[in-house]
Amino acid sequence: MRSTSTISRRLATIAVLAFSIAALAASPAGAQSGGTSAPGSDTTVPTETVPGAKAKLLKSGKAVAPADAPEAVKRVIAAGNRIRKKPYVYGGGHKSFKSKGYDCSGAVSFVLRAAGVLESPLPSGSLMKWGEAGKGSWITVYANAGHTYAVVAGLRWDTSAVGEPVNRGSGPRWRSTKRSPKGYVARHAPAY
Repeated sequence: MRSTSTISRRLATIAVLAFSIAALAASPAGAQSGGTSAPGSDTTVPTETVPGAKAKLLKSGKAVAPADAPEAVKRVIAAGNRIRKKPYVYGGGHKSFKSKGYDCSGAVSFVLRAAGVLESPLPSGSLMKWGEAGKGSWITVYANAGHTYAVVAGLRWDTSAVGEPVNRGSGPRWRSTKRSPKGYVARHAPAY
């Protein structure tokens, strides 16, 4: 006859296994494949990173997140990668985060949502008042009444090819070139 403590241990083991199986079945597909889902979005954090605190721009136009970045910043980069080949569409991304194309503020709003710091798209003028004043440590949004762009882990997220010797296309793109912040208000989310 088995002791009560042996039976209790086996029941506890079975309960832990049942809980683990249920948790795995309920988890998002991205989490099962090594990524983690962004709150309120379908963007997963990629497992591919580069060493350090600066993102890397690949020839394909895809950005690779820095290993040292917070998960929210990695989600921003993953979100930008998802729409980086979409065309520029005036007003695109304003009514909904999902759009056939994006304008400047629609594209910036899309990536800010992936970080969990924006609930609905904002136009450029409203982004001038979003968050807190000044540069962020990982994400800075530059906005004026007519245009907005962001700098994320050292890469510019912009619909404009300003400063590029070769135009990589209009629409949301990661860009390695700098852009003058003159005439823009710098804003950031408190944590980033």
